[in-house]
Amino acid sequence: MSRTYAGARLRRLREERRLSQAELARVLAISPSYLNQMEHDSRPLTVPVLLRLTEAFGVDPGFFSERDTSRLVADLREALAAEVASARVSPTDLAELASRMPAVASVLLDLGRRSHALAERLAEAADGRGNEDPSLPRSPHEEIREFFYRRQNYLHDTDLAAEELARAAGVRPGEVVRSLSARLAERHGVRLATDSDRLHHFDPAARVLHLSNRLRPGQQAFRMATQLALLEFGDQLSALASEDYEEGSATWSLARIGVANYFAAALILPYTAFLTAAEEVRYDIERLTDRFGLGYETVCHRLSTLQRPRLRGVPFSFVRVDRAGNMSKRQSATGFHFSRAGGTCPLWNVYEAFAAPGRIHVQIAAMPDGQRYLWTARAVTRHRGGWGEPGKTFAIGLGCEVRHASRLVYSDGLDLDNTSAATPIGMGCRICERLDCPQRAVPPLGQTLTIDENSSTFVPYPVADGPDR
Repeated sequence: MSRTYAGARLRRLREERRLSQAELARVLAISPSYLNQMEHDSRPLTVPVLLRLTEAFGVDPGFFSERDTSRLVADLREALAAEVASARVSPTDLAELASRMPAVASVLLDLGRRSHALAERLAEAADGRGNEDPSLPRSPHEEIREFFYRRQNYLHDTDLAAEELARAAGVRPGEVVRSLSARLAERHGVRLATDSDRLHHFDPAARVLHLSNRLRPGQQAFRMATQLALLEFGDQLSALASEDYEEGSATWSLARIGVANYFAAALILPYTAFLTAAEEVRYDIERLTDRFGLGYETVCHRLSTLQRPRLRGVPFSFVRVDRAGNMSKRQSATGFHFSRAGGTCPLWNVYEAFAAPGRIHVQIAAMPDGQRYLWTARAVTRHRGGWGEPGKTFAIGLGCEVRHASRLVYSDGLDLDNTSAATPIGMGCRICERLDCPQRAVPPLGQTLTIDENSSTFVPYPVADGPDR
C-alpha cells in the first residue's frame, strides 16, 4: 500500500475547524509532535488516523488522497510562462505547489491570469486596438467557460436529476420528442408550435413553446429538454449559478442557461444508458449519433461529461474551433491544457479537419511535458436552410490520454507505445516550450533571440543557447 502524505490538507482542515495542534491530536488519540510531523510531511497519514478523521469530522477519505494535479500544473505553466522560461520557477516547483498546496496554487493562478489580461488590455489600448477599460473583468461568456472548466465539465447532482427525470418521462431512443412533449403538456400545460423565426421562444403567459420548423428532431428534443429543466428545476439551476456569481447579473443568467443546457443533454442522453452504449461500441461517435438520433457535436460534448464517481467513462477533453482558430467551446475532464493566452497549435489535427469535412481525423499528439493524447477531429457545418444563406463551420475535437486510448475504436491499428510517432504540439506559440518548432508564429516568451545578419536558420525565431537548425 502506498504511503499518503497530506500535510497541507490536514493542516487546512485543522485551521478551518479552528483547532490547535494539541486539540486535534487529542481527538485523534496521537501526540502533538506526531501530528506536527504529519502536517509537515515528515510522516505519512496512517489508516487509523484517517479513519478517526473521517469519523470525527465527516470528511470523505478522498479528501486526503493523492490527486491528479496535471491540469492545475498545466494552468500554472501558462500563467507563469515567463518565470518558467527564465528558470526563476521550475516545472518541478509548480508540480510540488499543485500537489502540496492546491488552494495556494489556485490563488496564484488567478492572480497570474488577471495580470495577463490586464497586460493585454493595456497593450490594446496603447496601440489603438481597443477602447475598453483595462481593469474590466472577463466577459460573461468567458466566465461561463471557466465555470464548467473548474467543475471538470461534470455536474453530479444535475446529472442525477436529469437521469431520474428521463426514467420518469420514459425517454428512450426514437421516442424522445414524444416523451418530452407529453411531459411538457401533462405536467406544465405547455404545447408546442413549430412556427418560430428563432431557434426557440417560450411564451410563459400563453404556455406555448415555439420552435423553428428548421430544427431536426434531435435539435427539437434538446430545446424541449432545456425548457423542462427551467420549468422543473429552476431553483436548483439558480442555486448552482449562485455558487460563483451574483444573482441577477448577466453572468449569473448565463450560468443558469449553461446548467439548463447541461441538464438537457443529460436528459436526452441519460448517463447510465449512454455510457453503456458508448462502452459497447468503443466510443464510436458516428454509431452513437445513429443510435440516439442526435448530432455529432452533441454526442461529443456528452462524452466529455461522463465522470460520475464509481461509474466513469473515458475522461475526454472537448473543443470547438472555427477556421480562424477561435475557440468557442473548451471543456476538459483531463490534464489537457487549452491556452487562454491567444491561439492554439497549428499542428493540432482540429485544423486539419477543415480540409476534409465529414471525415474523422485521428492524431496521437504529445505535449511539451511528455503527456500524449489521442485526438479525433471532424468538421461539421450548419445551415439555416435556405439557398444563399450563410452557414457555420466548426471543427469538433475530442481527445483523451493515451493510457485510455485502447478503449476507443479510433486506436485500432495505431502504435500507442511509440512515443516518437506522436505529433509534437503545444499550448500556443506565445508560451510553447518547443524552441525548435519550424511552425512557430511568434517568438517564445521570456527568451533572448539570436539575431545575425550573416546567418539564418530553419527555426523562425532562434534563441540564445537554443536549438540552431
